[in-house]
Amino acid sequence: MEEEKLVRKLRQGDRFALNRAMDTYTPYLSAVVWHTMGPNARSEDVEEVVSDAFLTLWQHREELKPEKGLKAWLAAVTRNKAIDRLRLSPPPSLPLETINASPDPSPDQEIEQQAFALQLWTAVEALGPPDNALVFRFYYQGEKLKVISADLGLTHSAAKVRLHRARQKLKLILTKGGSADGPNE
Repeated sequence: MEEEKLVRKLRQGDRFALNRAMDTYTPYLSAVVWHTMGPNARSEDVEEVVSDAFLTLWQHREELKPEKGLKAWLAAVTRNKAIDRLRLSPPPSLPLETINASPDPSPDQEIEQQAFALQLWTAVEALGPPDNALVFRFYYQGEKLKVISADLGLTHSAAKVRLHRARQKLKLILTKGGSADGPNE
């Protein structure tokens, strides 16, 4: 009931209602951003995304429905803005290049590491969709499996199974010279 009253005041352009919404929902929306952005989130990003969500709230206040509530609407807007922020930020560097890297690797070690990284990348690409996207987003980008599975139209359990099978295929390809379709005969 309190939320409906808050939405009605927001629709009327009451700035005190906006302040009240910010006081009430900032911690919740910050958690939404941290959850959505995962390890890539910085405190500055969280603050900016939450601020953008409240700006959107103010800009679209007349479209709000008091009976629908505010929390779910704000959470959806915040999640979408966090995803947009992730899309704009450069992806983190791939950790494959630093596997077993010494502080000053020799030229031979650098060549080996680059060759292995390329071999692994080629093997991941050979898995084909949706497995290659699943592996890339989970291991390279650090996304949550629930988010990836929803985006790919898979159930969470199906995504887990596919990820497990993809790891098995990659191991086979990298250790025994197999292919993404099975061992070479």
